[in-house]
Amino acid sequence: MLDHALTVFMAFFAIMNPVANTAVFASLAGSETPVRQRRIATKALTITFIVVVLFALLGKTIFALFDITLPALRITGGVLVFLVGYHMLQGSPSKLHTGEDDGDTDIATSPLAVPLLAGPGTIATAMNYSVAGGWPATAITCLAFLALCIITFFCFVFSARIINLIGENGLSITTRLMGLILAVIGTQMLVAGVTEVLHLSTGT
Repeated sequence: MLDHALTVFMAFFAIMNPVANTAVFASLAGSETPVRQRRIATKALTITFIVVVLFALLGKTIFALFDITLPALRITGGVLVFLVGYHMLQGSPSKLHTGEDDGDTDIATSPLAVPLLAGPGTIATAMNYSVAGGWPATAITCLAFLALCIITFFCFVFSARIINLIGENGLSITTRLMGLILAVIGTQMLVAGVTEVLHLSTGT
């Protein structure tokens, strides 16, 4: 259980990358007052948590409704997660997991919550880990994501201090390291999905 919880947490940590997203938060909300920044961070992470938990809890229902199989999710989710990690390895954010400020005053909802935090890769990861192991795995997935949301909240609140502390070079190194971890996790999900498809096709 502990190993599974750590695996889920690290997968979420890599794909959400709180340190890198802190820079994005600072660029979007850095001019706001500290009180306003806390409100934006709270709203953004609350929406993110609700979206991800809904997909984690309703994963099986969504599968049944659209006739989706777990191997298909693992293959598709693995590709999405790998692409996000690949772009991060290049030192640039993935278009799958990055939003630009479109002038909307409610930046907490978009682009922060969706698609920056609760992007396709995050949703696919939540569904993959929750559907595979029943309710215990779903509970662990939700709790791991809650812990990450709390960590991200403090990163956002203290965004100015964190950016000054690690600097541009530290931010670049962190982004590339998280990209490597994410690419490996995506590859693992893809291999698991293909292996299950091969087992089903051969009847073993």
